[in-house]
Amino acid sequence: MEGAGVHLHRAFGFNSPQTHDPFLLFDDFRNNNPKSYLAGFPWHPHRGIETITYVLSGSVAHSDSLGNSGTLTNGDVQWMTAGSGIMHQEMPTGNARGQMHGFQLWANLPSNLKMTTPRYQDVQSKDISEIIDDDGTKVKVITGNFWGKKGPVDGIAADPLYLDINVPANRRKSFKVDTYRNTFAYIFEGEGKFADASTPKGILLEKEMLGQELNIRDMSGDRTLVQFGTGNDIVVQAGQQGIRFLLIAGAPIQEPIAWHGPIVMNTQEELRTAINDLRNNRFVKPQQQSPIKP
Repeated sequence: MEGAGVHLHRAFGFNSPQTHDPFLLFDDFRNNNPKSYLAGFPWHPHRGIETITYVLSGSVAHSDSLGNSGTLTNGDVQWMTAGSGIMHQEMPTGNARGQMHGFQLWANLPSNLKMTTPRYQDVQSKDISEIIDDDGTKVKVITGNFWGKKGPVDGIAADPLYLDINVPANRRKSFKVDTYRNTFAYIFEGEGKFADASTPKGILLEKEMLGQELNIRDMSGDRTLVQFGTGNDIVVQAGQQGIRFLLIAGAPIQEPIAWHGPIVMNTQEELRTAINDLRNNRFVKPQQQSPIKP
């Protein structure tokens, strides 16, 4: 439970931050009960990181201490570079049936960009390319280059790949990724098998290893993270319901991490400075305001 009482599922975060470097935390805030999310995430600080919010159902209204505001709705994305420091709030609202579903990913910033100018990129769903392959596989390219399309989010320190992939029932599909990146899939609909994957992290799952393939059954309604080793391809065999997942990859930063809540720096001294800035009203630097990019 985070914010003022939002119930969510945390796939990873706070423990062993080097495991998913450059990514720090991944939350799935799927919920059909408004009482479990309407309190939202009131005013809170961020420094030294980037936050990526992807909304599938419902909406998220956001505003910050620099005067920026907006609303994310079905299929919209916000990539916020907190940089030197920002105070903001995110308040979710369900759709007509009270359903809320979205994801938030935290990406680390390298030391030379920890105190960069805060920046927003709000991207509407209509501006995100969707590729439909001959076999019916659908891929939304949020950031990075994939199958000849470039995602609308740019200028990101980790230069990540962020894809929303939907593979039809019983199809086997291969996706090329950079060998030197940390890559994970987050499955949120359907079922399938991945080749050369870690044991899944999730809830209420039946896990079974079959040779080098991982069998993930009855995925519908579950929230499962699968991490991959080095290699050029991710291979998935969709089950009878098909499978939909996020495929995310980023180049490791490989720097020390000093982490306290929503503030991530390189040293304890930098962390103490950030907390002192917060206590003494020096956290936000108004002269560095950067408006939301259309």
